[in-house]
Formats: sequence, structure tokens, C-alpha cells
Amino acid sequence: QVQLVESGGGLVQAGGSLRLSCTTSGRAGSIYAMAWFRQAPGKGREFVAVIGWNFGRTYYAESVKGRFTIFRDAAKNTVYLEMNSLKSEDTAVYYCAARTGVLTEWPPKIPRQYDYWGQGTQVTVSS
Repeated sequence: QVQLVESGGGLVQAGGSLRLSCTTSGRAGSIYAMAWFRQAPGKGREFVAVIGWNFGRTYYAESVKGRFTIFRDAAKNTVYLEMNSLKSEDTAVYYCAARTGVLTEWPPKIPRQYDYWGQGTQVTVSS
């Protein structure tokens, strides 16, 4: 089992920045990739970014490319999402997710490709 706990959400004005954190516990050594997804009211869960846990390869959704950065601190078993130049359309509940099995194709962008999920953290961007 892997447990994920997110933090760092909040209210920010458009153009501002936030950093989300997701700390893992349990069988963190079995993680292959970690990702951030988001879900706005009335919409499905949307892929944001992913990072290979042991190899550091990243991939971003087009909507956040150049504004968001995903990175990890292996010593702290934590993955981060640095969000800059925030827009009102970034408003959503943000979830971190972990996949424990190796994939033959990269990147994993679909929610069902992930085994564990955090509880979510709200990000609200006011215009």
C-alpha cells in the first residue's frame, strides 16, 4: 500500500503562484511514476503533469506547459507541483496519484493507469 497526502492548495489571484506538495508513505519504493490531475466542478478528472519516480522524466498537459513544473525530492518521498502565472481556468481540486507498475509506453496520462490517489487539495484562482 502507498499513502499520498497533498498540501499547499489555497486561494490566489490570477497571475500568482502556488506550490503543491504530495508526500508518500508506505511502499513508496514501489512507485514507478507520480502525477498530478485536477478536477473542476462538473468536469472529469484532467491530467496535468507526470514524473518518473526513479528516472525523472516529465510530461505536461499543453494547458500548463511553460507555467507548471513537476519535480520530486526522493529523500523526502515528496513530489511537488510549482504553479506560476495561474489563471482562473486552473481552479480545481488537484489530486496526486501514484503508479507502481512499469509501463511500456510513456507518459501515463489516464486516471485508471494509477493505483493510488491522494484526497485532493483545492486551488482557487480569482480573476
